[in-house]
Amino acid sequence: MYAVIKTGGKQYKVTSNDVIKIEKIAGDAGSEVVFNEVLAMGENVGTPLVAGASVKGKIVKQAKDAKIIVFKKKRRQNYRRKNGHRQNITIVKITDLCE
Repeated sequence: MYAVIKTGGKQYKVTSNDVIKIEKIAGDAGSEVVFNEVLAMGENVGTPLVAGASVKGKIVKQAKDAKIIVFKKKRRQNYRRKNGHRQNITIVKITDLCE
């Protein structure tokens, strides 16, 4: 069975024992986290959420994602800007899907 959860403004399709990278949430490595915003659970699609459904997970670690280079240029104007960005992420292992 699978579930579609919403966290950090994004949606993720998860099953049991999946490891996902999500936007940073509070908590230390090893702590439990519960996602209550479940949009779909198997064939049961919510309007907009599935009533009483939740997904439990365990935080594996807090990390930073790969670096993204932001480069701006205007031709013939001698204008160049180069910046880098690393997003804070949380790596979560899904442990249980509860209906």
